[in-house]
Amino acid sequence: MAPIRVALVGLSSSAKTSWAAQGHLPYLLSERGRSHYQIAALVNSSVTAAEAAREHFSLPPTLKCYGDPKALALDPDVDLVVCCTRVDTHSLTTGPSVRAGKAVYIEWPLVENYEEAVALTGNRRIDNSIIGLQGRVSPIVIKLKEILKSGRIGQVLSSDIRTYGNLQSRDSLSEGLAYFAERKVGGNSITIAYGHTIDYVHEVLGEFASFQSRMQIQRPVVKVRGSENNQKKELQTDVPDVLAIHGKLAKGKADIAEEATLSFTYRTGQQFKGTLGFIWTINGELGEIMVTANGAYVHSDSYRDPIEIKIHDHATDEVIEVEWDWDDRQKELPYRSRIVAELYERFAHWWENGQPAGDLPEEQDWPRLHDAVERMKEVDELFKQYDAQNDV
Repeated sequence: MAPIRVALVGLSSSAKTSWAAQGHLPYLLSERGRSHYQIAALVNSSVTAAEAAREHFSLPPTLKCYGDPKALALDPDVDLVVCCTRVDTHSLTTGPSVRAGKAVYIEWPLVENYEEAVALTGNRRIDNSIIGLQGRVSPIVIKLKEILKSGRIGQVLSSDIRTYGNLQSRDSLSEGLAYFAERKVGGNSITIAYGHTIDYVHEVLGEFASFQSRMQIQRPVVKVRGSENNQKKELQTDVPDVLAIHGKLAKGKADIAEEATLSFTYRTGQQFKGTLGFIWTINGELGEIMVTANGAYVHSDSYRDPIEIKIHDHATDEVIEVEWDWDDRQKELPYRSRIVAELYERFAHWWENGQPAGDLPEEQDWPRLHDAVERMKEVDELFKQYDAQNDV
């Protein structure tokens, strides 16, 4: 079958973040990736910038280079548009392709806010799409769903997460990520680190039936660091750096007790020295699961250190370590690309098998743009509660 022809938006030798190069490119250039996909075009802020990226990453000189997303949308030789740009450019760079009916893969957050998410998608189901909420198909999440389905801990009574966004400093930002201090941009530690984490928690346990939250700005002024880690300036931030949320879990996703509570605390920056940056417990009638990691990045960066799953069996009082592993094909890739690869694999299976409409078996499914709209709605409510508490 002919490969799926991909246009990469945002692959750049000078990008402020390296997710396109580190998260996407390794799979797309791998033997496995090339059996399903072909990079057909690059899109950047200008044709010249796209050509520079083509040369920098040693891509074929025949690769098309675009500086105009509208021109890309008209290209019949592109099947899938993959967007890895700053969140407040997502609508601009992918909107023409969405409206043209092309398949799109957009990194999370989908767009700046919920209203823009509805505008981009028309608030409709879009089967030929991917949203970069790859935590849903991570090996940890797959294993947790397997444990719950087995009945090993019985009905879920409650769950608790305590985690830290420790890839970011507690009191400063790099110059390239200074926009994290500006809420209207839509990309910050709450929408990204917390957003990713709560999404895969919901994938395991189900959605909130209702929730209450509180957020706080502990450090209203943050430093901005230059390339040599020197302080260049200070910024006033309107983005919270502490979040506490609790709510009642809805029935349906797993075997959940009628009044089961999910509680979650998140803080930007490093945890207490020498302690873990991520602890998630799922308390059941017969036992309890505990997942531990180095931080709030089970969807991406936490795999450099061990991630452990343990079960406390209440009947025997034993604590049992649960083994999990990557697929062999994932082991050939760098950590950042491994779960992204699973999204690509599932999409390719769907594409190559007739692109069926509607729901798929769980083991074949992946998150899409309409799923992102639902998560954006939850994040919107989170900030509405924050604004109400602060009379904004």
